[in-house]
Amino acid sequence: MAGDMVSFPSNGKEASGYLAKPPEPGPAVIVLQEFWGLNDDIKRIADRFAGEGFVALAPDMYHGQVATEPDEGRKLAMEMQLDQAARDLEGAVQHLKQDAGVSPKKVGSVGFCMGGGLSLYLASLYPMDACVTYYGAPRYAEFKPEGITAPVLAHYAELDPETTGRGKKLADDLRAAGKDVELHVYEGAHHSFFNQTRPEMYHEEAAEKSWQRTIAFFRNHLA
Repeated sequence: MAGDMVSFPSNGKEASGYLAKPPEPGPAVIVLQEFWGLNDDIKRIADRFAGEGFVALAPDMYHGQVATEPDEGRKLAMEMQLDQAARDLEGAVQHLKQDAGVSPKKVGSVGFCMGGGLSLYLASLYPMDACVTYYGAPRYAEFKPEGITAPVLAHYAELDPETTGRGKKLADDLRAAGKDVELHVYEGAHHSFFNQTRPEMYHEEAAEKSWQRTIAFFRNHLA
């Protein structure tokens, strides 16, 4: 199932992203990139969501730039302007809500690494219907976790102590504030355990188990 690049308004400007659609109308999911950018792996994940019946939009947070080396990815992530990112994310949400193929008009978000942080950040800005993060925890000073109203599903790796530690603390803080949070830590898994293009990090069991949990979570909250 192959998608297409689309453009959508972003606060008076234009943003773009990769849109994958199932044969029949369905709820929507925003798929947020790792620090590499909108590469073939993220597009493949969007296609996979479409195969499960979700309209999936992966916004291009780097506006055409894609990293192939870790240092380049970190540089692009640091250069990303958060105010512009917020506008692009809002534009992506509105684009999906206006899409005739999205029914019911519910939108969730899912992101990986940097995108996992952006998924939580998006849920803190706008009333999303569901939020999933893979090994992500925002470091942004602008991130206000109390703004999250959506249920949250969080996936972390046992062998990624720094990110997992921050994720656990965030989950505890959200629960203390009365938020709906489900957190899983995958034994024997490293950071980026879902990324099949990184064989040194990919963990098949954790990737498949987390995928099944993510699909069930979205079907429960976006139906």
